[in-house]
Amino acid sequence: MAHGYESGRLDLPFVGICTFGKYPLQLDWDKIDADVVILGAPFDLGTQWRSGARSGPRAIREASTLFSFGHAGAYDHEDDVTYLAAETTRIVDVGDADMIHTDTEGSHANIEYAVRKILAAGALPVVLGGDHSVNIPCIEAFSEQEPIHIVQFDAHLDFVDERHGVRRGHGNPLRRAAEKPYVTGLTQLGIRNVSSTAREGYDAARAMGSDILSVRQIRKLGTEAVLARIPAGKRYYVTIDIDGFDPSIAPGTGTPSHGGFTYYEVLELLDGLTQRGNVVGVDLVEVAREYDPAGVTAILAAQVLLNFIGRILHRRGS
Repeated sequence: MAHGYESGRLDLPFVGICTFGKYPLQLDWDKIDADVVILGAPFDLGTQWRSGARSGPRAIREASTLFSFGHAGAYDHEDDVTYLAAETTRIVDVGDADMIHTDTEGSHANIEYAVRKILAAGALPVVLGGDHSVNIPCIEAFSEQEPIHIVQFDAHLDFVDERHGVRRGHGNPLRRAAEKPYVTGLTQLGIRNVSSTAREGYDAARAMGSDILSVRQIRKLGTEAVLARIPAGKRYYVTIDIDGFDPSIAPGTGTPSHGGFTYYEVLELLDGLTQRGNVVGVDLVEVAREYDPAGVTAILAAQVLLNFIGRILHRRGS
C-alpha cells in the first residue's frame, strides 16, 4: 500500500482533525462498525488532590497524531511484525461521553452508556480518562458480558470502600470492581509507597481475590513469572493509571509516585497478556496536561495504547 509520501495529502501530525491516531470519527453511536473504539471520559471530579485529568483525552489524542504519520502501519523490527497495518486495522474514535459539572453519578452514567454502545457493536472499548473513577462505569458496562479478570497498572491500590460518604472517587474503583459478581479476580501491579488505601484495604483486596505486586517485587520475579500468576485463558480488562509509570517519564499526573515502571516493563507485560488471554476492555487514566509541560506523559500514554492495541489485533489475526 502506498505510504502517501509521493502523492495525495502528506497529512503531517499537526494537520487535520485531531482524533486518536487520526482514525475516523464516528459520532453516531448506533453506526459503530469497527474492531476497536476510542472513547474519551474527561471527568476528574473524583480526585482527592490535584485535578486536571479532564484534559487527558484531548492531550492523548493530540500526542497520538505523532504515531499516525504515513507508514501504513507500525513496523517493529524486533518482532518483525507490522502492527496496525492500514489495510486490516478498523479503529474509530467516537468522541467523548458527555460530562455534567458537579454530577458524578450523571457523568458516570454517560460513560457507562457509551461503553455499552461500544460493546453492543462487538468492538473493544479503549477509554481515555479522566481520573481513575471513570473505571467504575466502564466495569459496570460489562454486567451483561461474560466474566472478566481485571489487570491494573498503578501506583495506588484504589481499594477504598467508603470515605466520608464517597464511594465513586478515584480511590474506590478496584473495590467497586471486586464487588461485581462477573469480576473473577484482580491482578494489581506496581502498587507502592504511600498508597490510597490503608492496611485493612490490602487485607480486603486479598480476601476478595486480588494478587498485589509492587514494582520491586515484579522486577525480582521477572516478566514471565508475573504473567504466570495471572489466570490463563481469561477475558482481561486492563486499567492503566499513568502514575504506575515513574514520574521521571510520566510527570503529567495528579498523584505522581516515585519508584514506578519504565516503558518496556509495562509493554512486555501488556504483550504477554495478549498472548495469555483475550483483552476485552482497556482504560488509561490520570493524564493531566497541566503538569506535563513537555507533553511527554501524553506521548507515553498514546504510545502505550497504540502498541497495546496493535498487539491485541495482531494476536486476533487482524
